Amino acid sequence: MELLDRYLNAIKFWLPRRQQDDIVAELSEDIRSEIDEKEAMLGRKLDDAEIATILKQHGRPLLVANRYLPQQHLIGPALFPVYRFVLAVVVLCSLVPGLLVRISLMIFDPSYRSTHAVWVDLARGGQSFWGATLFAIGAVTAVFAVLERVEARTRFLENWDPRKLPPVRDPNRIPRFNSIVELGANLIFLVWWVSGTWSQTIFNRAGVRIVLTPVWRGFFWAFFVIALGNIVLAAANLLYRQWTWPRALLRLALDGAGAAAFCWLLKASLLAEISAPQLSWAQAAEVTNAINNYMGRMFPFALSACLIIVVLSDVPRLLRLGAGRGRLIQGVAIIIVLAQIVIGGSQASLAGAAMVDKNSATTFGLEVPGRRT
Repeated sequence: MELLDRYLNAIKFWLPRRQQDDIVAELSEDIRSEIDEKEAMLGRKLDDAEIATILKQHGRPLLVANRYLPQQHLIGPALFPVYRFVLAVVVLCSLVPGLLVRISLMIFDPSYRSTHAVWVDLARGGQSFWGATLFAIGAVTAVFAVLERVEARTRFLENWDPRKLPPVRDPNRIPRFNSIVELGANLIFLVWWVSGTWSQTIFNRAGVRIVLTPVWRGFFWAFFVIALGNIVLAAANLLYRQWTWPRALLRLALDGAGAAAFCWLLKASLLAEISAPQLSWAQAAEVTNAINNYMGRMFPFALSACLIIVVLSDVPRLLRLGAGRGRLIQGVAIIIVLAQIVIGGSQASLAGAAMVDKNSATTFGLEVPGRRT
């Protein structure tokens, strides 16, 4: 039976060398017996088509050989759920921030938008962007492959004690320690903020002077109100230690407003003047412009970071509390309104200061937002 011999030879190729003859002999005996029974039933010899049907029922040579091979896998079923979870976290942490930063640059940075094709840049993303992601995936896979081999030898996953399992935690219960820390931190911040940052001259020692533009007053009141809101919320959480959707919505609104104020602060060109004994007029002007420009360039990165923090910390809490689409829309609307108040208040402060005193001494001849020297 040439067809059977060819089939057995194909199986033999994939078998371990030491077991080839034994396994092929066993398979040959089984298949020949099946063919003999079929021929006895029909009372004639089987043709090639009928033998091929029998061989096809046994399966491809590679699959048949695989039944006799030791079962091998890079990452086994015991570790695969953990591997998948870690890989998802690593990929998200590698891809999402980079994509958000590029999208922010496309939207808010005209110079970047004019020199980069949107989809080409997102697809290419820079060698470091995709290279870092692929390296992270490879590193995680390699670590879990090593753990798989170690577990196969030591069976460390079987050595565990049910008494050491973590206690069941209510995700909607607010730890008292967290509320105390938040309350204390915001009180300290508020005292420092009122006593140390009201003046536009934020530093004036040893001949070194740093002055901010009038738009700073808008940011002062924005962060003052946000800190005050955080104090009220922390006090409420200290008394009532279970999240409710109104307080969770307030948490989302305060975090979103703080993120909006911080990101807008980077874009506002706040620095008006730097003077120091060792700096000439031209050097001071260059340093001032450089700092303002650098802060502006940090805006897309800050926006991406704030967006990730707010989405990952506040939105899941609202979803756990059963907040429907309407309540989430309310939270987003509150954030947008607060952001507009922050931006509008900052612009109004600057415009008002410019109308009151257009000819006052400013930043060594530098152009300040809202003023011209």
